Amino acid sequence: MFGRRKKVVVSSYDKSGKIPVIRSSICTGEQVAGFKDAISGKFEELMLLRDDKDFAEFLQCYQVEESEIKREW
Repeated sequence: MFGRRKKVVVSSYDKSGKIPVIRSSICTGEQVAGFKDAISGKFEELMLLRDDKDFAEFLQCYQVEESEIKREW
């Protein structure tokens, strides 16, 4: 109960069919991380990014490099 940490679950994604994307709102500055299907363009939201800690967690959980991520407005 106390002192136990949650295990970080590493999830994989289809690198050939999905693109890691961060969607940012121009008005509010809210950022959402997820994956966009390369063929259909459908965006799958995975997590809300409130700070750099959340961004680092997204990179670690899905084994994505920062250079691979595209930003959309």
